[in-house]
Amino acid sequence: MLLLQQLINGLMLGGLYVMVAVAFTLIIGMLNFLNFTIPALFMVAAMMMWATMTGNLPFGNETLTGIFGEANMWIAGIIVAIVVVSLASLIIERFTYRYMKAKYGDATEHALPLVSSLGFLIMFEHMVISAYGSDPLTVVSPFGDATFRIGSLLFSYPQVISLILSLGIVFTLHYIIRRTKLGRALRSIAERPETATLMGVDVLRIVPIVYVITGLLCAISGVLFTINYTTVDAYIGDTVATVAIAGMVLGGLGNVWGAVIGGLMVGILEVFSI
Repeated sequence: MLLLQQLINGLMLGGLYVMVAVAFTLIIGMLNFLNFTIPALFMVAAMMMWATMTGNLPFGNETLTGIFGEANMWIAGIIVAIVVVSLASLIIERFTYRYMKAKYGDATEHALPLVSSLGFLIMFEHMVISAYGSDPLTVVSPFGDATFRIGSLLFSYPQVISLILSLGIVFTLHYIIRRTKLGRALRSIAERPETATLMGVDVLRIVPIVYVITGLLCAISGVLFTINYTTVDAYIGDTVATVAIAGMVLGGLGNVWGAVIGGLMVGILEVFSI
């Protein structure tokens, strides 16, 4: 029974890794480079969630408390995290892809976006350290110790919700990529950007959408991590991203469902290794 409980715990943890692994595999599959800002975006989302719930935002704490009330600041935290990370994703796209593409052309295909994204990772981490320090920070989960049992197996409501939400988001993303006009444009860019442009696809309009989607995946994952584990710091993105990259590689580069399976597998392996 202990073995089964550990398996369940691993699946719950893997659900958080899934979205980060999918974010990595999406940007590699579409734009063919490893985006090092993904761990930074995960960390920023988690820190914004913490800062909002504890009243440590640079500004607007009283306004948000007046709108949402003390008991619902976690809802405000979700909104703040998603908005901040979405805007950060657009800024990153502007300087890691669009600016480099305009200035250096085809030389940006692999190396320059990767290096510039690494620069953003370092910059975001040190901005957070300057504002909040490098020590672990804690927050009280809005769900408390909400758990339920099925027989002798213990389940946490936030973790179950996180797993279901992760898989639901991936299903939705898979549908968008395979069944919609936007998805066809994304797949054409992934195949050959120059040909996609000749076929009438507005690459400079579609690429920001890829960045925003990956940013949203990181934001939701960072928020869920904060609610579930209640401890954040400036380096949690690095830790989670390392595991998520392992999951992505296990599942196969550019394969969304492979990233899902890989993320779950790594979560299970991590729990069983404790």
